[in-house]
Amino acid sequence: MNKAVIHSILFLILTLLFHQLTAQISPGELTRAHARLEGLTNCTKCHILGQKETTPKCLECHVEIKNLMDAKRGYHASSEVKGKECRDCHGEHFGRNYQIVRMNENTFNHNLTGYELTGKHAQMKCAGCHNPQLIQYNISQKKEGTFLGLGKECLSCHEDYHQKTLPANCHSCHNQDAFRPASGFNHAKTRFPLIGKHQSVDCAECHQTDLVNGKQFQRFAGIDFANCTSCHEDVHRNKFGNDCRKCHNEFSFNEVKSLGSFNHNQTAFPLLGMHRVVDCKECHSSGYTQPVKHNYCSDCHADFHENQFVKKGKSPDCAECHSVNGFLPSSFGIERHNQLIFKLEGAHLATPCFSCHLQDEKWNFTGLGARCVTCHENIHQNVLPEKYMPESDCKACHSVGMWNEILFDHNKTNFQLLGKHTQVDCRGCHFRETNGMVKQQFSNLAGNCENCHEDVHFKQFEESGKNDCERCHTFTNWLPEKFNHDNARFKLDGKHAGLECILCHKPTDSLIRSYIIYKFDDISCASCH
Repeated sequence: MNKAVIHSILFLILTLLFHQLTAQISPGELTRAHARLEGLTNCTKCHILGQKETTPKCLECHVEIKNLMDAKRGYHASSEVKGKECRDCHGEHFGRNYQIVRMNENTFNHNLTGYELTGKHAQMKCAGCHNPQLIQYNISQKKEGTFLGLGKECLSCHEDYHQKTLPANCHSCHNQDAFRPASGFNHAKTRFPLIGKHQSVDCAECHQTDLVNGKQFQRFAGIDFANCTSCHEDVHRNKFGNDCRKCHNEFSFNEVKSLGSFNHNQTAFPLLGMHRVVDCKECHSSGYTQPVKHNYCSDCHADFHENQFVKKGKSPDCAECHSVNGFLPSSFGIERHNQLIFKLEGAHLATPCFSCHLQDEKWNFTGLGARCVTCHENIHQNVLPEKYMPESDCKACHSVGMWNEILFDHNKTNFQLLGKHTQVDCRGCHFRETNGMVKQQFSNLAGNCENCHEDVHFKQFEESGKNDCERCHTFTNWLPEKFNHDNARFKLDGKHAGLECILCHKPTDSLIRSYIIYKFDDISCASCH
């Protein structure tokens, strides 16, 4: 190689070195943020030799911005910045106090960052969110003076009020206008859609607020709603199970579904007898949630007997005499009736209750006397002396077995019953019918035979206006067994002793009345012979 060539090479090297050295001379002090990079030995940390472009070097240090740009996120990935070099906005070598990041907070379009400020966020000062306490990752070991490092998630800035019991996506329920109410929350999308009355219930009624981890905490997740009794008191005390929806709905507790399948026997009052066909509302008139008194029949039924059986201020229950199968017949039987003052005997055993206790279309069970005249008319009225029927007591003569079974001792009277008279019915002597009218004769009935018997002799034996039939007849038969012809005016002797009476005592030929003549005015032989 000749000297000319060597000189040319050296000149070129010197020229290049001159240019290189002059390029390394700093045009001014670095800003306070880059002050640690001051000095010729640090130039290549920011500059590429022979190039004006410094962006690659900037991004080697500012990794957080490069990552955002690579992900096409943040302000530096926006249309306003895209295609620009870092130095276009962030000048250097202008002195320590130079503001390398210049931004007008009042006019900055935050939408370019990819996070639009709406609602309450639009009213916030920048420092309210962009403060070192909220920056999530380290930026060149320095958090102050940067607007980077904030997460877009709500919980990156806001405290988790729900303490990780709900998903972190706050936007699914809340908006940026106000934390309450949670306008985006739709209860219908939960496992417990709100129906009927539940729609008007305040949230706090079900989602109660407690003190958890030293902070107020309203529980939304983990609420037990498998059964209605999780929130509501079981007024039936589990008699019908805990699935209230079998009978009730969410629109009104008082509106009960069809009770056709409801088993009332599970209650304290099983439905028996006539109760099975009673409409539910007849008893549950105030709704199905109000308890119904049912200890006594009178809790539902009016006292049909109008307090007739009240004793010592207390009325007995209807069930003592009646059953649920029907008001009639009564279960108050003969045995119980015979424990009363008036015992049922004889014909009274077959007498229906209403015959004695239903008077004037009204049932009466108290205040009834035990005397016969309470129910039976005293047909004898005043024709019997008091001594034979004291206090109108029919039993003095009659029995309770049969009305015509007379037990009266006729020997107590002045007329003793003998012979055929013992077989005669009382009515034969004491009841007389005249022109269709029946008249009784007891105390005014004389002892003369003619009071009952016809005088077939047509007053032939009357003495002093009275016939004494007993002079000839007995009570056994009508034959004149007591008559002695020897005591008559005409004694029977000789041939007369064997004659039949009819041969001498013949009937009259009177047209008015025919009778046998026993007494003759003429008893001479010529009257017959």
